Amino acid sequence: MPTQSSSPPKPLSEVWRPELTRLPRLHRARRWFRIFGRGLCKFIITIFTRRTIEGLENFPKQGPALVVINHLGDVDSPLLVASIPASLDALGKIELYYLPVLGKMMDWYGVIWLHRGRADRRAMRAALDGLAQGRIIVIAPEGRYSLMGRLEEGGQGAAFLALKAQVPIVPVVMIGTENEVVYGHIKQFKRAPVRLRVGKAFRLSQQSNRRVRMREGTRQIMESLARLLPESYRGDYRTLSD
Repeated sequence: MPTQSSSPPKPLSEVWRPELTRLPRLHRARRWFRIFGRGLCKFIITIFTRRTIEGLENFPKQGPALVVINHLGDVDSPLLVASIPASLDALGKIELYYLPVLGKMMDWYGVIWLHRGRADRRAMRAALDGLAQGRIIVIAPEGRYSLMGRLEEGGQGAAFLALKAQVPIVPVVMIGTENEVVYGHIKQFKRAPVRLRVGKAFRLSQQSNRRVRMREGTRQIMESLARLLPESYRGDYRTLSD
């Protein structure tokens, strides 16, 4: 279970653009762009990293499923897209929409734009709609990339989605993807060694009390990530339940 949190305060989105939040339609152009995007991510990951993938056999062949990830740096998303042989729909912070070129490419790929630190019901509804359609939804329960290079306290959004939609959860972790590590290697013209691990899918245990369900569900999710990580990466979840 989590130790007393040492995480810095979570971010609050200053941008409020709820009209941009929607479940991306999987029309033909977007499907083709996702194929292109996956190829581009593979190229980037191959050029700048030495990738190791473990446990890929645990990833479901089809949805619906909720993928929960840790978040260490900029390379996490391309590493995930390059490594998982499936079409993924991810929740991403709305601030990324305004990045030159990259923001537009992410919108073409199809991202469920999320306003962090707010009660973003539109984003949750879009994710639930995607799960109802049999899609694979990706969420980072920490709500940002870790400022400490290890697991921070998880929010309850992932538990809410999993319990509401009654779908399996697939934990996926990235190791060695901290910005200072990856960019440090690039500056020395070296490829950064990175790892991606896929854990076994599981479902959250049901509790009669909603507050207990959310709290215990969040604990289960974060501990599933912690168990896949080296001890030095576990952060607020160094002590695991039996």
